[in-house]
Amino acid sequence: MIPVAEFKQFTEQQPAFKVLKPWWDVLAEYITIAMLMIGVFGCTLQTSADYVSQIICKEYTENPQATNASEEDQAITTAPPTSTREMSGLRNNLDLQQYSFINQMCYETALHWYAKYFPYLVVIHTLIFIICGNFWFKFPGTSSKIEHFISILGKCFDSPWTTRALSEVSGETTQEKTAERDISKTNFDETSPVTGDLPVPEKIVAETPSASVLDKKEGEQAKALFEKVKKFRHHVEEGDILYSMYMRQTILKVCKFVLITVYNAALVGKIHFIVPCRVHTEDMTGYNSFCCNHTKAHLFSKLAISYLCFLGIYGLTCFYTLYWLFRRPLKEYSFRSVREETGIGDIPDVKNDFAFVLHLIDQYDSLYSKRFAVFLSEVSENRLRQLNLNHEWPADKLRQKLQQTPEGRLELHLFKLPGLPDTVFEVTETESLKLELLNEVIIPPLVSKLVRLEELALVNCPAKVQHASLTYLRDHLKVLQIKFDDVKEIPLWVFSLRGLEELHLFGYLSQDVSKNATLESLRELKSLKVLTLKSNLSKVPQTVADVASHLLKLSVQNDGTKLLTLNALKRLSLLKDLELIRCDLERIPHAVFSLNNLQMLDLKENSLHTIEEIISLQHCRKLSVLRLWHNQIAYIPEHIRKLKGLEELCLNRNKILVLPPQLFLCTKLRHLDLSYNEIREVPPEIGVLQMLQFLALTGNFLEDLPNELFFCQRLKTLKLGQNKLTSLSPKIGSLVSLVKLELKGNRFDVLPPELGSCTSLKKTGFSVEHSLLETLPLDVKERLSEEL
Repeated sequence: MIPVAEFKQFTEQQPAFKVLKPWWDVLAEYITIAMLMIGVFGCTLQTSADYVSQIICKEYTENPQATNASEEDQAITTAPPTSTREMSGLRNNLDLQQYSFINQMCYETALHWYAKYFPYLVVIHTLIFIICGNFWFKFPGTSSKIEHFISILGKCFDSPWTTRALSEVSGETTQEKTAERDISKTNFDETSPVTGDLPVPEKIVAETPSASVLDKKEGEQAKALFEKVKKFRHHVEEGDILYSMYMRQTILKVCKFVLITVYNAALVGKIHFIVPCRVHTEDMTGYNSFCCNHTKAHLFSKLAISYLCFLGIYGLTCFYTLYWLFRRPLKEYSFRSVREETGIGDIPDVKNDFAFVLHLIDQYDSLYSKRFAVFLSEVSENRLRQLNLNHEWPADKLRQKLQQTPEGRLELHLFKLPGLPDTVFEVTETESLKLELLNEVIIPPLVSKLVRLEELALVNCPAKVQHASLTYLRDHLKVLQIKFDDVKEIPLWVFSLRGLEELHLFGYLSQDVSKNATLESLRELKSLKVLTLKSNLSKVPQTVADVASHLLKLSVQNDGTKLLTLNALKRLSLLKDLELIRCDLERIPHAVFSLNNLQMLDLKENSLHTIEEIISLQHCRKLSVLRLWHNQIAYIPEHIRKLKGLEELCLNRNKILVLPPQLFLCTKLRHLDLSYNEIREVPPEIGVLQMLQFLALTGNFLEDLPNELFFCQRLKTLKLGQNKLTSLSPKIGSLVSLVKLELKGNRFDVLPPELGSCTSLKKTGFSVEHSLLETLPLDVKERLSEEL
């Protein structure tokens, strides 16, 4: 007897797989179980009883028509008449053995093969149907995807975030939606320049009072689910192996059904109760012809009819499956109804195998697709990310990151976060907010809580704002810094900040300035006073001239790209500070000479070899700071004396050999930096600089210093390191205001004790070798060691 449990592994799948079995597959599965039971029952009967039983029949060879009659009719009509001789057999006391032998011979030779093997055929056919119906659950190419999908589906269905997201959407009031529509309509003219960068109100992430419902652990689990769904979708949408495999196994089942139905219907009539049999045993038994009774024929015929009935129903399910497969495109799945029902408008439609499995899920329960769709939505993901961020970065933790900038502002610097925590806006003392390498930054209306915010820095961090946020930033933001890799990363809403006073742009722009739509938008910044362009410009944009009426400082910092055209500078009549750094300039640009209000000119890291045209700077009567550092200047022209108003001159890191005496006719100099040149001598005329407070001669070839140097009694900083000085004049004691003195790297043997007269000089501001410091008298060392 064959136990049904042996076939359990073919008929049972894991309970989770039921979600991918529509009603017709479930019905077909139950039908196959019924057919399998019929086959097993028939096999059991076949093995638990005699094959056939026989009786002796008289053979009528004299009847010429007997050869044309059927064997069964001949057997029935051979009942002996009373006129014939009485039949008698041989007696050999082997009745049982003869019976068994004839029984077996009749079963093997006379019984139709269909009547003999019908139960086994039923079992085989049913097993084939079971394999066809479940092959895609076992095939490696499809089973891995199915198992992965079912695993994710179950977690998405049970995730607390799914319930949270759906309840939040369903809980939106009509008043809130009306307010969103009003926001999108009001002040349309003002927001038109930034429409492309303003997010849809639905996508603005804001913390809700129910945020505490989801704890940190559940939030991390939901975050992991979002990543799994993304990867699974990307992997599955590329192909259609699931759809193809399901289609092929369905077609195979239909073909198998047609074949089985045809040959079973044709052969079911071959199951007879009486079967004539001829066995040549006359020498042993005395008879050759027998009438065999197939004892299970009646029952087998009923089982065959029942089997055909179940097979017909199974076939109908197969044809319906084909109809469902071809009725509509199953490689496309639309979440339109889910979007309308939930209000989450960004749920994307899917295709290929991802769409097919969702169609199957809908046949089981459409609620699965609805809850699964939550993890396809960027809006939902943004809400979750925001919630996790708020858990990870509470206000107290952010407050500990506050630091003071060189400008004296309290700065909050956030680096490499997946978003902007709402808790940032609870740190109300923030004056400068720096966002670096943050993903998906959206500045919500909560920014209005930062009442002291004046500066915003976006370092490789594109940001979007809502209209209410933009209104607040327009009135309060004074300084904006943006660092970018692509000019498209500059948000257009920046140029609607009409109250902005300082704008600093760091990144590569197109060499064709006319194609820089970003720079064309500068004219919108009506209050701009400081503009920094750290890029690769070949000419100063004409749009800079559009802000000429209020621009006070312009800084162009190139990456070594030669700045060819500077005509736009001539229109900057109010410009006070001009920086042209690393612009590969070989001469001072002539456009600079027409800037009558210029106070500071910085030409750092260019290719200046000569500055003969420096005489033209006398037209810039307000010029007080001139920085020509990090160039190739070989000499200083004598007409530098024309710059009477010069207070700071930086010529460090050039190739200057000689200092002209005319340099020291700039009597207003307070800061003079000549370090790292090739100067061998300092003219005695330096004593004329009675206003001098900072003098740097580090890194030259000085062997001696003029005593006139020590007439500059207002000197606070004197840097003489890395020269060839062998002695220091005792007159250094006259520099009573000296705070910082650098002597390291010279050839001194001793230091003059008159250093003790420099009452403002302390050990912290005195840079010299320790061995030389020991040559000073004890009282001088003690005084230098005193704290301020």
